[in-house]
Amino acid sequence: MAGYQDFSYFYDEFNGEADYDALYRQISERFVSHGLPGRIVADLGCGTGELSLRLAKEGYDLISVDASEEMLSLLSEKLTETGQQGVLLLNQDLTELDLYGTIHGAICTFDTLNHVGPLEKMEQVIARVALFMEKGGLFLFDVNSPYKHRQILANETFTLEDEDAVCIWTNRFEEAQRRTSIEIDIAYRDDPEHYKEAFYEYYCEPQELVEICERHGFRVLELLDGERFVRPEADCQRFFFAVEKVIQCQS
Repeated sequence: MAGYQDFSYFYDEFNGEADYDALYRQISERFVSHGLPGRIVADLGCGTGELSLRLAKEGYDLISVDASEEMLSLLSEKLTETGQQGVLLLNQDLTELDLYGTIHGAICTFDTLNHVGPLEKMEQVIARVALFMEKGGLFLFDVNSPYKHRQILANETFTLEDEDAVCIWTNRFEEAQRRTSIEIDIAYRDDPEHYKEAFYEYYCEPQELVEICERHGFRVLELLDGERFVRPEADCQRFFFAVEKVIQCQS
């Protein structure tokens, strides 16, 4: 599974436009209205933990999982600074997710599944979530759409700047592999060294994920535009899924 390494230290800095509060409201409203069978929630691909912190503050028992030790280190620092309790950190590849018990809800946001790998890898993650989730539990996740890969990311190069650093983000679209190759080059203005990352982001059709969820005991409750939270149109850049566990898996 691809994970940010050096880029972990710049993630919050360059992800400043992400509206965590708006996404958290969508997550919280669904957990409350659905009525989870318990309070244990997994944040899969938690990154630096902005959503984990918000959920923990609301009284959920969080299991925050990420393949990047660097991301988890930053979340650990935030937990120390805030004094937040009730968060367990696990450094795991999501395709091999192995929890200590069952969970009642899970989230996997900001296109984490796209970074896991091609469709068969995404299915491995969903199967692992299904294995550990109690019947009646809710799994909320999003993925970047084929439209976004073809029309927005494509072969574009983006420059992100702030007062301390410059990030050059270069994409190369590879339609045969259903993925975008991404290279990140970050330079601090007072540091001659460059920090570089290279990884892939894969895409699939939303119906493929619907069928995967159903194969593993989930029922799809909602499939929405993940930015506007309305019925998705042809130009939808991110799909948001809300799926309920309806069949208990056997380990």
